[in-house]
Amino acid sequence: MKLLEGKTALVTGASKGIGRMIAQKFAEHGANVAFTYLSSVEKGLALEQELQAYGTKVKGYRSDASKFDEADQLINDIVADFGTINIVVNNAGITKDNLLMRMTEEAWDEVLNVNLKSIFNVTKAASKIMMKNRQGVFINISSVVGVDGNAGQANYAASKAGIIGFSKSMAKELGSRNIRTNVVAPGFIRTEMTDVLDPKVVEGWTAGIALRRGGETTEVADACVFLASDMSSYITGQVLVVDGGM
Repeated sequence: MKLLEGKTALVTGASKGIGRMIAQKFAEHGANVAFTYLSSVEKGLALEQELQAYGTKVKGYRSDASKFDEADQLINDIVADFGTINIVVNNAGITKDNLLMRMTEEAWDEVLNVNLKSIFNVTKAASKIMMKNRQGVFINISSVVGVDGNAGQANYAASKAGIIGFSKSMAKELGSRNIRTNVVAPGFIRTEMTDVLDPKVVEGWTAGIALRRGGETTEVADACVFLASDMSSYITGQVLVVDGGM
């Protein structure tokens, strides 16, 4: 059963990791998929090729969502190419970890811009289209770190906590137009980023997880498919934690 048949979805930061898997699962479920990438141009082009296999319309855009004008242009381009936009997954994010004492102003500003301001930019632009349509779905990717905090990640945690506050506000602002806004907060998920970690460190983390393992990108993507589909039609303003019981 294809849960997203005929819908048009945007997934930001989809060249690798969780974003890539979300784009793939959405295409599998019948969605037309627009996605963005920034530095990973080759991976972006490869994904565009790969997703053609599912038989829906797919197009990648090189775009920096942390820039207000670029985000606005992106939404205009997607509407021109696809006709409309029904689902937005704000996934683009970076880390620049350090203890507060060593954290530079640049490291703070960059993480807040990419992780949080980009969501304001994209949501503002896309919500205009959704309000006209009187329907739409936003899924914003936060993190358990945004819920619980983490030493050495004050900038990242602040940006991910900000996403939760922003999303809950959007749920209240846009709900009367039948636009839903929810948050997915992944825990320790196995991606290219975590593959380079010391196995001992990973063991230490998984010991503190009820399911005793890291999560897979497919497990986060499945939660996004649920929230994007009509199966979650009465769910808005919620934070779905996908962390294996961390």
